[in-house]
Amino acid sequence: MSNLHALHAAGVSVWSDQISRSMLQTGELARRVRHDTVSGVTSNPTIFASAITKSTDYDDLLGEMAKRDASTDEIYAALITRDIQQAADVLQKVFVETEGRDGFVSVEVSPELAADTEATLAEAREWVKRIDRPNLLVKIPATAEGLPAIRGALAEGISINVTLIFSLHRYREVMAAWLDGLEGFAATGGDLRTVASVASFFVSRVDTEVDQRLEAIGGERALSLRGQAAVANARVAYGLFGDILGGSRGKALTARGARFQRPLWASTSTKNPTYRDTLYVDTLVAPDTVNTMPLETIDAYQDHGPSKPAPFDDEDIDAARQTLADLERVGVPYAEVVAVLEREGVEKFVKSFRELWADLDRKRQVMAGA
Repeated sequence: MSNLHALHAAGVSVWSDQISRSMLQTGELARRVRHDTVSGVTSNPTIFASAITKSTDYDDLLGEMAKRDASTDEIYAALITRDIQQAADVLQKVFVETEGRDGFVSVEVSPELAADTEATLAEAREWVKRIDRPNLLVKIPATAEGLPAIRGALAEGISINVTLIFSLHRYREVMAAWLDGLEGFAATGGDLRTVASVASFFVSRVDTEVDQRLEAIGGERALSLRGQAAVANARVAYGLFGDILGGSRGKALTARGARFQRPLWASTSTKNPTYRDTLYVDTLVAPDTVNTMPLETIDAYQDHGPSKPAPFDDEDIDAARQTLADLERVGVPYAEVVAVLEREGVEKFVKSFRELWADLDRKRQVMAGA
């Protein structure tokens, strides 16, 4: 059994955090599904910006549509739709074999809508119609304005990947939106078994922000806490996940066939070169979780990750709470850190989306005149 198979056996679903025309055309995604236990794919504006603008893989459809005077918005939607549909088709077998528990592909609503509840919900509906695959998750950011859109989408039976979660407070709100949404769907006669959801908790960026602050504070105690905040934050979140599922509302929903909203560890590539490259994988092993990784991290874990991954337990969660308390004591304010990360997370995705749109528009104009 390979290292990735062992990780899967420990209850972790391995998802790729990137998709591209090349991965689909060469059969790389299908190969990774077969051999690396990859059972899902996520995407975001940054990933698509890199795939589309740094290759000629998309020029065929782009050129064809440009010559038909299609708008940049239409071209963007068509390019994304083609990749997401084909990835969903590759993962359809996983979706069927796991009875709808796995095998999903995620597509993100425009990050420019992060502060607009109604527009976010409308675009989520549009992506469901456009992709037309049962194993689609629509990504909605966990901003204050995104929460009611998440609740509303779930109440309509739309499967959701809640993205850009950094704080424990926001995660509690996300889980409350999940409970409210599914209860609303059930009240209208909806089949709870048809709705899936994951909550994407961003990991490595927490260490990047906290470590900078610890180094600015200095001193033995502060510096000894470097590289611990991200894992502690995620482990405490997993504890909250267990609390909600064990509560009366969670039990009532799962008794009616609801699929619980699994924690998903996102941003799990190691940004600090002094940390091991599988840090945010082998420390976050727990049943009923997803770890979405870039291909390099998937390969690293397959090559030298633990062959017998050890799940963290309740004692580890208690220790994680202590770590977060220690960080506060040395002068790292948790609320300020997560607020910065959420704001920057949205800003980065908006920047990538605008750059992608501008590059597509330039290509469209060139090809339309060719």
